[in-house]
Amino acid sequence: MSPSLPIVSGRDVVRALAKIGFLEVSQRGSHVKLRNEANRTVIVPMHRELARGTLRSVLRQADLTVEGFTELL
Repeated sequence: MSPSLPIVSGRDVVRALAKIGFLEVSQRGSHVKLRNEANRTVIVPMHRELARGTLRSVLRQADLTVEGFTELL
């Protein structure tokens, strides 16, 4: 069984992704665009609490597992 997703804010996600090389490239409204050296782009909504499906989508875009993401928090 896969581990459950933590409840996090958009800011927490941006901070965690920054630890693995994602840099903020732009922001449009409440959505921040991040990019890494491999030119992988991730869009993170800056909400107080991300919905589980949204967080799962962000992790998929970043090519991260739930375990890998949890270690970055």
